[in-house]
Amino acid sequence: MQADLLRHALGPEALPWLLALLGLVLVAATAEGLVQTFVRRQPYDWRAYAASLADTAGRRAVDALGLSIAAPLLALAWTHRLTTLPLSTPAAFVLLFLGQELCYYAYHRAAHRVRWFWATHAVRHSPNELTLAAALRLGWTGKLTGTTLFFTPLVWLGFSPTAVMATLAANLLYQFWLHAPWLPRLGPLEWVLNTPTHHKVHHASNPEYLDCNYGGVLIVFDRLFGTFVDLRADLPPRYGLTTPLHTHNPLRIAFHEWARLAQDLRRARGLKRRLRVLFGPPGAQP
Repeated sequence: MQADLLRHALGPEALPWLLALLGLVLVAATAEGLVQTFVRRQPYDWRAYAASLADTAGRRAVDALGLSIAAPLLALAWTHRLTTLPLSTPAAFVLLFLGQELCYYAYHRAAHRVRWFWATHAVRHSPNELTLAAALRLGWTGKLTGTTLFFTPLVWLGFSPTAVMATLAANLLYQFWLHAPWLPRLGPLEWVLNTPTHHKVHHASNPEYLDCNYGGVLIVFDRLFGTFVDLRADLPPRYGLTTPLHTHNPLRIAFHEWARLAQDLRRARGLKRRLRVLFGPPGAQP
């Protein structure tokens, strides 16, 4: 959840609150599984739950290495920023929020349509059940593929890198509750906000539901750019990847799509075909 970014943005006094918030996330994910197992008496994949926790631990270990191909470009954008936009007014917060939402939409859409980014993002869609624990899966290679580059324009405009990354972390934290498929529709809020109903569709692997509902907190950019798909009463979502991943091994979960990408690159002949494999949509043939 990138709590370190929020801590740096809000100051050390916020650390106890952030730890409590992250603890609440883990408690909520665990409670959902317990209720499903012992109260509702329905199946719950505890091995998938453990795999999601392992993905979180592995990501923290990789992050501790401090490797990021986007960090130098963020620093360059900050050095050559157009102006400085301190978060000292409500208008500045609104502008940063809306800018981050637009950048997140662009990143998320690219994560589904560009295989280089999909190799990491596929981890997010690997669970075959939609649960609160599934929200913890973000993959280990995001910083190594340059996903933060999508947020560089906000730094260049004048928002500090810490503020931008903290806003992104808050965006991801908001999305935690969207992974509760048992929550109902939220009435008029469905027109503006990304909700559990919209996120069910996003995580579905049905052909009718693929590549849609990319928003973070808001759903308005999907409506504006034609990528919004509503949940159909006659078409229950089938969660997971189009080719289901039947493993709970955190290493396989983290690197299965990278292994497939490497195989396709070896099979491709010529620079043009290799670039198509790297930067074309998932499923593009070598």
